[in-house]
Amino acid sequence: MASDSTQKFSLFALTAMVVGSMVGAGIFSLPRTFGNATGPFGAIIAWCIAGGGMYMLARVFQALAERKPDLDAGVFAYAKEGFGDYPGFLSAFGYWIGSCIGNVSYWVLIKSTLGLFFPVFGDGNTVVAIVVASIGIWLFHFMILRGVQQAAFINTVVTIAKIVPILLFILILFLFFKAEMFSANFWGGVGMPDASLFDQVRATMLATVFVFIGIEGASNYSRYASKRSDVGTATILGFIGVSTLMVLVTLLPYAALPRAEIAAMGQPSMAGVLEAVAGHWGAVFISVGVIVSVLGAYLAWSLVCAEVLFIAARTNDMPRLFARENRNKVPAAALWLTNIVVQIFVISTYWSRDAFALMLNLTSAMSLIPYLFVAAFGLLLARRGETYETRPQERSRDLIIASVAAIYTVFMILAGGPKFVLLSALLYAPGTLLYFWARREQGKQVFNTTADWAIFAVAAIGCIAALIGLATGYIAI
Repeated sequence: MASDSTQKFSLFALTAMVVGSMVGAGIFSLPRTFGNATGPFGAIIAWCIAGGGMYMLARVFQALAERKPDLDAGVFAYAKEGFGDYPGFLSAFGYWIGSCIGNVSYWVLIKSTLGLFFPVFGDGNTVVAIVVASIGIWLFHFMILRGVQQAAFINTVVTIAKIVPILLFILILFLFFKAEMFSANFWGGVGMPDASLFDQVRATMLATVFVFIGIEGASNYSRYASKRSDVGTATILGFIGVSTLMVLVTLLPYAALPRAEIAAMGQPSMAGVLEAVAGHWGAVFISVGVIVSVLGAYLAWSLVCAEVLFIAARTNDMPRLFARENRNKVPAAALWLTNIVVQIFVISTYWSRDAFALMLNLTSAMSLIPYLFVAAFGLLLARRGETYETRPQERSRDLIIASVAAIYTVFMILAGGPKFVLLSALLYAPGTLLYFWARREQGKQVFNTTADWAIFAVAAIGCIAALIGLATGYIAI
């Protein structure tokens, strides 16, 4: 997996990486997630904001892949290059821990899917569900340790397998489209609490980030690309294809069922919608698709998590321990830490009221910091004119694109609310211990600049505030 002699990826394989990374748990949960928050009008506005912002971010990834081909260590390489060692570490750590939490959401969704047929699994956070998920975590762990040499091939096959039920869901809902139902739901629907349009849209924001996570899938494996330009092309192609699927999966249920009925469904709500429209076979069909999709996404993201730690250790951003590979060329230490963290979070879901929503929102909040650094680095390059000796006419365009991407990312962080900002700090502050460890190994001063100290102080204060909030009940999970 991490060997430099690995076979190069084609444009199709890289695009499948993007699609496979993005189409995981989130898309199967969209009907209820949006049904709880808003009607079709609010959903359309939310997708315009999210799609526009994420498209700009995808364009930044595309530009950076072409203008900074030497930065092939993944999403966090841009933060280190533009803003220094500690921001680079925070980006790597945030991306890694966010991906770990995303993996937890996969297990929760698998168990809640089984809960549709076996009540003992409940909503994915019962004792039985946690035990079964724990067994699954370590089965995957030891399978990967033995070497997954055909990861890209496996991902491509699984991507095709999980797109089929989504396409069938969309086709069936087109056939059952009721214009009068869509109209009745359009402004909010009957039997739902009143909320301003702003609050409706705001309630969907972290969910939209979650389903777009993976847009950087090609960048994570950019050093394996047959052609560097394929990285940007794969990012845009994957973004367009998945965005279309997500918008249709969100809007079509409003034309089949009352919003209140959609909002009351269990997860994965796509299964509930298809069951209500087409019968019980629909729930079974979507549930099988969910399990295939999520297990495939879990494999892909387990590889990503280990790869992020491994590359960060090779570039001296993480302790050297995580740069070690076993005889099968798998970064074993990185994989062990990843799955220990996943296991801890899976156990923690027992105390959560809505484990899937919590993991979804926390994953989004953690991922926004690395995305912000990417947008800010693109903005920095364009402002300085660095790398624009070639095609200088693109500089103004790239400046606008990166500015919009940065503004969008900051807006999303704020839209998530103080709860998830504080919970992010609760992870970032103690995570800095890994940075201390790495700097001590290298005999370097921990923080080089006043800005580094200031960033750490903000994280530490946020961590303390989060602990107080959890202890007092101000922050509920």
